[in-house]
Amino acid sequence: MTVACGHYDHMEALSRGIVQPTGIDVTYLANESPPEIFARMIKTSAFDISEMSLAMYFTLKSKGKFPYIALPVFPCRVFRHSYIYVNRDSDITTPKDLEGKNIGVQQYRQTAATWIRGILQNEYHVDMSGMRFIEGGVNVSRPPDKDLDILPDKTIKIEPAPEGKSINDLLEDGSVDAYFGARQPKCYMTHDNIVRLFPDYRKEERKFFDRTGIFPIMHCLVMKEEMHIKHPWIAENMIKAFEESKQWALDRMRFTGTIRYMVPWLNHEIEEINEMFPNGDPYPLGVEANRKTLETLLNYLVDQTFVETQHPRLEDMFTPIVGWAE
Repeated sequence: MTVACGHYDHMEALSRGIVQPTGIDVTYLANESPPEIFARMIKTSAFDISEMSLAMYFTLKSKGKFPYIALPVFPCRVFRHSYIYVNRDSDITTPKDLEGKNIGVQQYRQTAATWIRGILQNEYHVDMSGMRFIEGGVNVSRPPDKDLDILPDKTIKIEPAPEGKSINDLLEDGSVDAYFGARQPKCYMTHDNIVRLFPDYRKEERKFFDRTGIFPIMHCLVMKEEMHIKHPWIAENMIKAFEESKQWALDRMRFTGTIRYMVPWLNHEIEEINEMFPNGDPYPLGVEANRKTLETLLNYLVDQTFVETQHPRLEDMFTPIVGWAE
């Protein structure tokens, strides 16, 4: 089976063949560009299992327009307070100052942007109704994509970036006042007038986690639903392998003879992980262990009119974990 996913530490043992799922020969296709993986899976069913935008999956699955089912494995999770960048010339110093402004986004439907809008609206009481959104590539321009640029059901001011212009260009020259997304714009490193909305973003992210218990999920893994119906054992064995690969990475990260990653205070980071997450595992598998996070994103998608109020149950959107006490 082909598994297309990013270069994640918790996938290393699987990608190197150190962990092998019973009865399955895995070809791991590592790719640093999640949007490319999503596009190839959606447009051509290029892989047997692939990483997938969770917001896109919930949106399309809830509409009955997606021939895939998700495994309750979440390869990418990121706190998002640090991914809100503003142009100083727009006089934005607080979240409420974003109201009525021009906002650059890679894609309005992007999971990262969905989380950011939901957090701003629910945690900081920001009114999104007067905002104008401009979609485009972050650091390089890109044309619109009718298959992937999914729009909400309600009327939102969304338009493409001018041809040949990236969101980075627009943020730098002041055409947009702020940017919400999943990648850092290049101008943040080169221009003093581009700053983060939350300078002490780690403090804000920790406050959010302490209050909600949510470490935002960005991506899931999907497989063809037809394959799952015929061979449910594939998902069961793959989930066990993903868990084993993750545990392999956690064990090596915690080796105290040296530090595995180029993070000088890695031991301090590990102590914080142990404090924050049950069993010191920031990436638990399964629906139940992630229920609040999954339901929160679904609620954000309902509020933002991507998903209707009457949507499938979470349990029906994911393959079950058989023989696993969640």
